[in-house]
Amino acid sequence: MSLQVPLRTKAVPNTKAVILVGGPSRGTRFRPLSLDVPKPLFDVAGHPIIEHCLRAIAKVEHIKEVFLIGYYEESVFRDFIKDASHSFPNITVKYLREYESLGTAGGLYHFRDAILKGNPARFFVLNADVCCSFPLNEMLGLFEEKGADALILGTRVSNDTAKNFGCIVSDPHTKRVLHYVEKPESHISNLINCGVYLFSTNCIFPAVHNAIQRRTERPRLVSYPSSENLDNSYYQELEDGEKSDVLRLEQDILSDLADRNAFFVLETKDFWRQIKTAGSAVPANALYLQKAFQSGSEELAPPSANILPPVFIHPSAHVDPTAKLGPNVSIGPRANIGAGVRIKESIVLEDVEVKHDACILYSIVGWNSKVGAWARVEGTPTPVTNHTTSIVKNGVKVQAITILGKECTIKDEVRVQNCVCLPYKELKRDVCNEVIM
Repeated sequence: MSLQVPLRTKAVPNTKAVILVGGPSRGTRFRPLSLDVPKPLFDVAGHPIIEHCLRAIAKVEHIKEVFLIGYYEESVFRDFIKDASHSFPNITVKYLREYESLGTAGGLYHFRDAILKGNPARFFVLNADVCCSFPLNEMLGLFEEKGADALILGTRVSNDTAKNFGCIVSDPHTKRVLHYVEKPESHISNLINCGVYLFSTNCIFPAVHNAIQRRTERPRLVSYPSSENLDNSYYQELEDGEKSDVLRLEQDILSDLADRNAFFVLETKDFWRQIKTAGSAVPANALYLQKAFQSGSEELAPPSANILPPVFIHPSAHVDPTAKLGPNVSIGPRANIGAGVRIKESIVLEDVEVKHDACILYSIVGWNSKVGAWARVEGTPTPVTNHTTSIVKNGVKVQAITILGKECTIKDEVRVQNCVCLPYKELKRDVCNEVIM
């Protein structure tokens, strides 16, 4: 009688994920769109910004729990979490609300008990306002290969642009992070922080605890080499002792990790950009649509004489067959696009009406807005590699993307160019390079 020996399978470390969603007092640069919808729930390429993060997380095997951490009211994400439970049945999504803004590291530390429940070995941290391909499985592979304590996603930008981000100095052979500086005063590297991380639980929470200890010992010493380039209000609050719990991964933790831990970087060659301003939603929309088109997504409208891919049209929207759309266009629910309309490089949100022969270029048309016949709503194209959506016209810095807030009305034959229009405005005359209050 032979004995059957059970096969031993390799134990897979428990992994979780956190999406940092911020709160209502942040995201002011996303106005006027964030006046009506929180930035993480704004639709880009037909889906809320945080859903793109969640879709990437769902492709990582063995992640069963995802936390959204921020300080919006609990009700803000209730519907999204309910929908996510149907779209991602294998993942539990929970919202953890901070009592105040605690910073990107402070929020993690505050909810460490929830994150550590079930003894996960590591967890991903994604900033919600990041647009990229989220190569999480590649990050996980490098993390395991190197036996890392921490891993950061990085990308290359121009030397002039790099100083606006966190800069990474790494060993090109081992990929180990040697040095990290947030918004340096002088050039140190063009490899920048993408705002996507993978941390060992045994590394990150002691690192945050050490930062808290340093803060306690030196509560009024909050200067950094690059402090002039950073948010001065943040430093003032700390100096006054008003928000001593605020801790940021970028300013308070990452440089220390580089000095003390096995900290590595995965450099992505794929697309990346931040979604900080309202205008940046348009290039993000284009990048996500292009990726969906390359992967053969059935969500996109099939190419035709009048559909220049990639184009997303919500099933409930009506588009006249003579309208010409694309490339890089998203049409929201119940939108009504009239005959002869031309739309390019734009986001048209739900319940928008665009009358016949209107033209919309490099723009965002807000919810329930109306664009009249022969009207023209247009912005200015900027290079896809450009990480700003501002341009200089006649010596004045203006918004490259034209943005109409909720329930704006553009009358027939009116031209709106390089403008930001707050909600509930009616435009009866041509306007250019203005913020319409």
